[in-house]
Amino acid sequence: MNQSYFYLKLETHQLHMSYKNEKRRVRVLLPKNYEEDQDKNYPVVYMHDGQNIFYSSESYSGYSWKVIPAIKQNQDLPRMIVVGIDNGGQNRINEYTPWKITESPLPEDFELGGKGVEFASFVMTVVKPFIDKQYRTKPDKYHTAVIGSSLGGNISAFMGVEYKDQIGGLGIFSLANWITSKAFDQYIASQELDPEQRVYIQVGTQEGDDTDRQFMYGNMKQAYIDCSLKYYKQLIKGSVSIDSISLNIYADEVHDEKAWAKHLPECLRFLSEKWS
Repeated sequence: MNQSYFYLKLETHQLHMSYKNEKRRVRVLLPKNYEEDQDKNYPVVYMHDGQNIFYSSESYSGYSWKVIPAIKQNQDLPRMIVVGIDNGGQNRINEYTPWKITESPLPEDFELGGKGVEFASFVMTVVKPFIDKQYRTKPDKYHTAVIGSSLGGNISAFMGVEYKDQIGGLGIFSLANWITSKAFDQYIASQELDPEQRVYIQVGTQEGDDTDRQFMYGNMKQAYIDCSLKYYKQLIKGSVSIDSISLNIYADEVHDEKAWAKHLPECLRFLSEKWS
């Protein structure tokens, strides 16, 4: 039998968000033989847009990140716990954007964004402590990673700076911080970065759509590439080791879960390189 045919347990929790006074679904994918290997503790990877990472039937695009097949079919990867945190639906843009949007041709967009600080705090002060208490984790920053795409990449990049003492790895797919580029640029330039933090960056050359254009005029395909290149330079300028950054620009790839799923294994492989 193919070695990828084994069961991985997926558990569901509803955790309270105090700033919204509501609960948010958080799902936890446990590694192979988690129940049997009671003496083992595991690294944890937190992923945004939890609706889109496990099952295609739930995904916004109809195609998921294929996290479960990625774990099963790449058995060279170390065993890990994967935590999927659902987005806020219509509030997604607000929660994944730490600052109010100021760079848009439409004045009504200026009311969007600005809840990213509260959401990041929810992840790091509610979700992470719950996971570390409920499961056998390796809670130190070197065994803690955060992954997100598009706006999920924005909030991941912010969290990597804001919580650098707790997060040792970042997976930044299709970074979309052109939506608040001035605020992000000022923020990252004012902060001390972690020189050992591992950062995987992925972007395609055919990204951007009509939805994006409501926030920004110009060449959206180039805008996504420019965002990733600028972020890479900001990390280098902030003294992050070049050996700790993996920059990947893929020809003809677009802005969707299918592209991100394709590169998830290599992201996990890079982030886990130093795991013990």
